[in-house]
Amino acid sequence: MIKPTISISDFTYDLPNERIAKYPLANRDESKLLIYKNECIEETSFPSIIDAIPSKAMLAFNNTKVIRARLKFKKVTGAEIEIFCLEPLSPAEVQMAFDSREQTTWKCIVGNARKWKDGELSKDLMINGEEVCIKLTKGERLHDAYSINFSWDNSNFSFAELIEEIGLTPIPPYLNRETEDIDKDRYQTVYSQHQGSVAAPTAGLHFTDNILNTLQTKGHPLLNVTLHVGAGTFKPVKSEEIADHDMHIEHFVIEKDALKRLIAHQDELIAVGTTSVRTLESLYWYGVRILSNESIANGIEQWDPYNLKGSYSKEEAFRALLDFMEEKKLSHLAGKTAIIIVPGYSFKVINGLVTNFHQPQSTLLLLISAIVGDNWKKIYQYAYDNDFRFLSYGDSSLLMIDKK
Repeated sequence: MIKPTISISDFTYDLPNERIAKYPLANRDESKLLIYKNECIEETSFPSIIDAIPSKAMLAFNNTKVIRARLKFKKVTGAEIEIFCLEPLSPAEVQMAFDSREQTTWKCIVGNARKWKDGELSKDLMINGEEVCIKLTKGERLHDAYSINFSWDNSNFSFAELIEEIGLTPIPPYLNRETEDIDKDRYQTVYSQHQGSVAAPTAGLHFTDNILNTLQTKGHPLLNVTLHVGAGTFKPVKSEEIADHDMHIEHFVIEKDALKRLIAHQDELIAVGTTSVRTLESLYWYGVRILSNESIANGIEQWDPYNLKGSYSKEEAFRALLDFMEEKKLSHLAGKTAIIIVPGYSFKVINGLVTNFHQPQSTLLLLISAIVGDNWKKIYQYAYDNDFRFLSYGDSSLLMIDKK
């Protein structure tokens, strides 16, 4: 199996804590925008993205919605236990788990787990004048998490309604603060629709309804995909070589109509956020797997793009995937991907990316380098020297892949 030889120490930079944006700006579109195109850097404000996007280019957005995944319970002894919901185990399909009316089982991180060796945790709630008691039991250990069963005694409420009532928005750990009221709205894109993420697709936080409407008026098609962002997006690279890093798996959904629009679109495609990139590029490799008569049951594995035959055109791959969906009578494809995009990757679908500024020695920074090469250092140095704000609540960039 081919694995790129890349030292993670080559992808670091100095990021003092004071340069991390701890809170969002007063208005979503007040952020700075760095534009990188043809090896040139330009600084402007985010609303200027309307004029910076290439003519007729399609923009692809991840319309996932952040759930209130942090739940705090107390034992009768007074010990506080924090439950962080990662992904559903039963039902395993995200929407079915949220729609559950009596019980559901999730993979969860348990804070202060040593204080919860056995017994139930419970909490009495009052929602819209109705009483409901929710109970938690701890199941088997799952590597760095646990299987947690949730049950409740009032079927008038879904699991989604319960965690909306008792949960906290799971802001990134590097903000080093507790969740506040402002995060309920601002750690969510204006176009979020489908619940399932424990982290926001933060590149989209800058967009307003007005900017989206103006983009459409100017002839830019807008496309939605859904990738539920997992906690693995914050997983640090601890190995010296990226070949030894295990990439996290994330689940995505694309509607058949959206795939048809991708096939019909002949102009440039700009992904809004790294999660949109991962989804769109993974769709290509799904098509390649089908064309190569290989199973798609396990989704796209970490090193597939470096080992599968990538000589098919985007149209060929997408049409193969569309034929598969029509043969199986699928209105949408629910897939999973562990794709890792590193320097040397040949992009098959996107021509550019709207994104924030990412952590040193992260897989996200490797993805940026795959787009702009070693110029990532020049871009990040410019952002640092010109007071750009970093990470999730920070400023934005538009990075175009250089035309060869």
